[in-house]
Amino acid sequence: MGNSKVAVIGAGSVGATISYAVMLRDIASELLLVDVVPEVVEGQTLDLSDANMLSSTRVRGATNKEAGQADIIIITAGAKQKPGESRTQLIDRNYKILESVIGSMQPIRKDAIMILVSNPVDVLTHIAQKLSGLDRNRVFGTGTFLDSSRLRGYLAQILNVSTPSIHAYVLGEHGDSQFVAWESATVAGKPLLSFPEIKNLDLNDIEKKIMQKAYKIIDAKGATYYGIGACAAILCEAIILNKCDIRPLSVYVESLGTVISAPAKIGAEGIEGVYDIPLSTNERKKMEASANTLKEMCAKYS
Repeated sequence: MGNSKVAVIGAGSVGATISYAVMLRDIASELLLVDVVPEVVEGQTLDLSDANMLSSTRVRGATNKEAGQADIIIITAGAKQKPGESRTQLIDRNYKILESVIGSMQPIRKDAIMILVSNPVDVLTHIAQKLSGLDRNRVFGTGTFLDSSRLRGYLAQILNVSTPSIHAYVLGEHGDSQFVAWESATVAGKPLLSFPEIKNLDLNDIEKKIMQKAYKIIDAKGATYYGIGACAAILCEAIILNKCDIRPLSVYVESLGTVISAPAKIGAEGIEGVYDIPLSTNERKKMEASANTLKEMCAKYS
């Protein structure tokens, strides 16, 4: 563990849950919490410090400047979409927030790793890569990591095997144009689509269910934060312990010329490799269409 320092920008429900999950993994020596509202930081740090009986991670409030010197910087700060607001307007507002947050962290240490959690995560990752001054491999987003975990959990129940035994990805934009890469999905090295239990299922329906799970949670309780909290903690662990995990994350994919979710190896240096996995002709078209959508959105912030 050494003296690893994790900074979380944004101390709302998502930032606090990520902090709690990182603390429970006991992988960071210090956790810095940053927010524009000092009272929120104070409340969250006091509450989180009560969990120190389960962890040796010290938690404290910090400034943006201090956060810029952390080993890992997790950005959860961002505007929520207002009723009737277009996606472009939302991105414009989030661009201003990112510009302010990243600007006030400068100079960011050159070996820091920045993880974007705020949505729309692909476009914001692209923007953060431009604004941070860090190498591209050191700035990435959580992408479709959570969507893929939801998919694996769903399939694990159908096949009655453990979730880690399912190898399947949701790829593309973290949003409306995401899709399931059925062609490359396997269990015990056997193609997922060859299992009798899967053959009778409506794959489009599964895809929709996975995509709509977040909306279902938001409708019922207002926000989603436990799943993304777990994802962020797993990514921190992969970096600090140099685990070389492969996860579908928002990364720059050279062949597609944009930031998009693809399976990526994550270790001490950030993104250490991006994998081009087998896709059916239809899936390849979906990936390219998703990339074109994102390219269009990102072009404004190049």
